[in-house]
Amino acid sequence: MEAKFISHTIFEFQSECKTTEDCLRYLAEIKWGAGYSCSKSKNDKFCNGIKPLDRQCTKCNYLESPTAGTVFHKIKFDLLKAFWIVFYVSNHIKGLSSCELSRKLGLRQKTCWLFKQKVMVAMDTLNFQKLSGEVEVDELVGGQKESGVVGRKNKNKKLVVIAIEKKGKGVSRISAKTISKASKKEIGGFMEKTIEKESDIRTDKWSTYESIRNDYPKMKCEKSKKKGGNFKLMHRVIMGLKGWLRGTHHQVNLLQGYLDEYCYRFNNHLEKTGVFRELIIRMINHAPAPYKSIIA
Repeated sequence: MEAKFISHTIFEFQSECKTTEDCLRYLAEIKWGAGYSCSKSKNDKFCNGIKPLDRQCTKCNYLESPTAGTVFHKIKFDLLKAFWIVFYVSNHIKGLSSCELSRKLGLRQKTCWLFKQKVMVAMDTLNFQKLSGEVEVDELVGGQKESGVVGRKNKNKKLVVIAIEKKGKGVSRISAKTISKASKKEIGGFMEKTIEKESDIRTDKWSTYESIRNDYPKMKCEKSKKKGGNFKLMHRVIMGLKGWLRGTHHQVNLLQGYLDEYCYRFNNHLEKTGVFRELIIRMINHAPAPYKSIIA
C-alpha cells in the first residue's frame, strides 16, 4: 500500500489538504501519477486544459478533470468538504452518521447522506480478495425498526448473509451481503464470490447449507449449540455489527452500503497507515455513483 498519507491525525490531514486546489492536486497525482491515458482514445499525450490540473487529449481533444469518471464526478459542493467526509468516514473509530457530518461541516444532511453513500460504494468488500482458511457463514436480520416486533418477523428488516475469516483466536476479515431469501442461489452466490473453494467452511445445519455442501470439499455443517456456543466468534461479530448499526445510525434503509462500511472498517482496523489514501484510490478507480444507481 502506498504511504503518502501516513497518519490518522487531523493535523496531518489539514497540512496535506488545506484548500480545494490541494484536493484536486491530490486526486490528479493519484489518477495520473503512473502516466496519463485518455479515457476515450487511450492516447498518452496531453496538453493543459481550461482549468488548472485539467488535461486535454492531443488526439481526440477530450477534456478531463481530476474528478471526471470517479466517485467525485460532478460533485455539487466544495471538494475540500468532500475530502473531510472521506477522512471522517475512514478514520473515525465508529464512523459518523450523516447528521453528525452535517453538524461538523455545515452542509445539508441530505448532501452528507448522499456523498457518504458514494463513499460506501467504494468500500465494497464483495469484489476484493476472497476469504480463505477457516471460514464461518451465518445469517442475521438488520436495518429498520418495527414497533412491537423483533427478530425475523420484522418485515422492515433485511436478511443478511455474513462470512468471517478466522485467524488464531480472533477474526481477521469479514464480508456481508443483503439477500431477499436464504436460498441456495443467493447464499451460494455470495459464498462463490467471497470464499475460496478450498477453505475450511463451518455452518449450522440449515437446509440451504446442506444443499451447498457438495460444492465445497472441506465444508462442515454442524448443529448449533445452545446460544451459539460452537460459533462464538461469529456471534460476537454479529452482535458488534448490530450494536454499531443501532448506536451510530439507529436505523437504516439502504442496508448494503452500511454493511460495506462496517466490513471495510473491520478489515482495516489493524492498518496503521494509508487508510485515507487507500479509500481515495478506490474512489478514483470506481465509476461514478449517481443517486439513481445508489437507490436502485
